[in-house]
Amino acid sequence: MNQGKLIVFSAPSGSGKTTIVRHLLGIEDLNLEFSISATSRERRGTEVDGKDYYFLSLKDFKQHIKNEDFLEWEEVYRDNFYGTLKSEVERIWTMGKHVIFDIDVSGGLRIKRKFPEQTLSIFVKPPSIDELKIRLKNRKTESEEKISMRVSKASAELATAPLFDKIVINDTLEHALEEAENLVRDFIKS
Repeated sequence: MNQGKLIVFSAPSGSGKTTIVRHLLGIEDLNLEFSISATSRERRGTEVDGKDYYFLSLKDFKQHIKNEDFLEWEEVYRDNFYGTLKSEVERIWTMGKHVIFDIDVSGGLRIKRKFPEQTLSIFVKPPSIDELKIRLKNRKTESEEKISMRVSKASAELATAPLFDKIVINDTLEHALEEAENLVRDFIKS
């Protein structure tokens, strides 16, 4: 496993990392392919298995852990596991593309540690915790309890920002998209 480049985007939920990643995937000459994470959580809204995530039962997820099938994995919330299957990265590299990740902070840092030269790690920072809370509420996908849980977790995640190669502050989406595109383009050329 040492072919293409790895572009990691991590952030607290609601920071805009998914929007940024989707934008970058639409730029053909960057030659990026999305790494679909596996998760044991329930589907939200219109999410599709094999497109948004590989939705696994808790039992299946734990079996993959036992089999060492993951590049990285994390129990993000109780019984809600997320991880990157090694086979997913191999699939993308076989296509001759660079891998782009939209993953949690711990997973992003693990990938950076495993592949320090091949990885660009970018932390997407919201303008404030208050703005983050508003964004999560506007999604209308989760209960107040889940939102509170995500907001309290965000404080710890924000403290890890200096461990990433670059920080993009998503105060205005247009600026964040442009900055992310420039960072990725420069890294791929290097």
